Amino acid sequence: MRDEPVDDLALVDELFKAEPVPLPPTHRVVVRRRIGRICMITGGILGLLVLAYIADLVASIGDVPRGVTVAGVEVGGLGHANAEAKLRRELQPRLVQPVAITAGDASGTLDPPKSGLGIDWPGTLAQAGHQPLNPVDRVLAFFRKREVGVVAKVDQDLLTRSVTKLAAQFTRDPVEGGIGFRETPDRVEAYAIEPRPGQALRDIDGAVSVVKDEWLGHGGVRLGVEPSPVKATTEGVHRALDQIVTPALASPITVHGDGQDFPLMPTDLSHALKFEAREGGTLDVLIDQPSLEKTLQPQLAVTEKPGKDAQFVFGTGAPAIEPAEDGRKVDWAKTFEPLAEVMKRADGRELTAVYAANPAALTTDAAGALGISEVVGEFTTSGFSGPAATNIGALAAKVNGMIVKPGDTFSLSALGSPGYVNAPLNEDGTGPIVVGGGVSQFASTLYNAAYLAGLTDVSHVTHDYYLDRYPAGREAKILNADGSGADLKFGNDGTSGVAIQAYAGGSSVTVKLWGTKRFRVEGSAGGQSDVIEAPVQYGSGDGCQPSAGVPGFTTSDTRVVREIGTGQEVRRETRVVRYQPRAAMVCG
Repeated sequence: MRDEPVDDLALVDELFKAEPVPLPPTHRVVVRRRIGRICMITGGILGLLVLAYIADLVASIGDVPRGVTVAGVEVGGLGHANAEAKLRRELQPRLVQPVAITAGDASGTLDPPKSGLGIDWPGTLAQAGHQPLNPVDRVLAFFRKREVGVVAKVDQDLLTRSVTKLAAQFTRDPVEGGIGFRETPDRVEAYAIEPRPGQALRDIDGAVSVVKDEWLGHGGVRLGVEPSPVKATTEGVHRALDQIVTPALASPITVHGDGQDFPLMPTDLSHALKFEAREGGTLDVLIDQPSLEKTLQPQLAVTEKPGKDAQFVFGTGAPAIEPAEDGRKVDWAKTFEPLAEVMKRADGRELTAVYAANPAALTTDAAGALGISEVVGEFTTSGFSGPAATNIGALAAKVNGMIVKPGDTFSLSALGSPGYVNAPLNEDGTGPIVVGGGVSQFASTLYNAAYLAGLTDVSHVTHDYYLDRYPAGREAKILNADGSGADLKFGNDGTSGVAIQAYAGGSSVTVKLWGTKRFRVEGSAGGQSDVIEAPVQYGSGDGCQPSAGVPGFTTSDTRVVREIGTGQEVRRETRVVRYQPRAAMVCG
């Protein structure tokens, strides 16, 4: 077979008409193609987002930012007018509702209109701000809420007064834990007084600020208080109640005296139990011993024996000493020593009275050491009768035998009344009728005995008018015209004691002071000066009492005290006395 000749031109023409065969691409070309596609997609998305952002920005111009709530009311995304309308619709009813206020564990309410509280509507929306330009914030606003609260319109003075009133309601003192008692005819029941801390709302300005910010919140307003803690805990109170007090009041306690028994009743114990809270929560139970003594003393007194002081007995010579006698009395501290344990018992609820010696205040030896052996001062007055004699005798009997120890001061008025009767005030039988009339004569007699003994004149009051039964300027009264009392006091500045012997009989009274004679006393009266003659008064009727008048004058008395033996002057005392005139009464 013979090969056919080839047409070169035809072959070339065929080649150009054939489909081209693609060559495999390189790696770099592939990467470039993919990046191009991503950029085109991203650009498209960004373009869309920009268009959406611009559209949203334009659409929300002037609106409240999304997600905003005011007092829980959602107003985000609304125009200011619509937002304000919604707020008014939602919040207006709450403007007149009482606001619950809580402080500590106390609560109360506050009336908004009466407390000066309202809402600044434009100001409230203004504080919400404007739409954010940051696209991220705009997107996040779709998913979160932002409470901006209200802008209150406040009458500051009115709100402050309302909060101050609430603060007084919320403030209370702490109540310490304790135990109380309920008494019935049959028993005494103890109950716990639960401890309760106190609290105080003192920061009024701070509370006002909190109310302004939170009064429209759904949960009310909670204010801070300053606590006042208590010491005892509830557990400590109930422990004392259950372990000590309740057993103590279960039944009476028998107190054994010497030969007699006496009951100490649950009511007596309840009055004597006291309680004291301690740091750490405990409640101490204390026993008021004086209260129990007051309860049992009248009963146990019959088992005691009073002591008797040594007495000076006056006869014809020097006073004799009547020996002292020791007594015995209940030793309350030792008697009540086991009481705390006895109160806890169910059985064997008994106490035995313990006695202690009760020595005399003035023992026989002490009386003998006082050196009372001779008369150191003596004075007698007379001229009284009738009821006045009764009063003077009663006072003399009470003073008789009294001892003035070295360094002591004697007070006549401190003795009280020995049982006076009505008698004329003045020693001469004149003057108004009063209880104890005439006893100033005894005071003058005692004063002169002390004067002559050289005892210290502590205080005395002279009569208003001169009575010639006493040396001028040397007298004392203990009863005034209005019935009130005066006092006579003298002191013993020596080293030996002074015993007072006083006795009255007939129309005279005598006072002798016994001791150890130390002084020789000289008294001298001054003359009369500034004499005023007695006026004359006239009266009539059964009540008229005729009397001689007494002139008024000024005088003095000088006492010179000298030592026995040496005659050396110890002291010199001058007293000036002014007597008023007393009118003569003529009855017709």
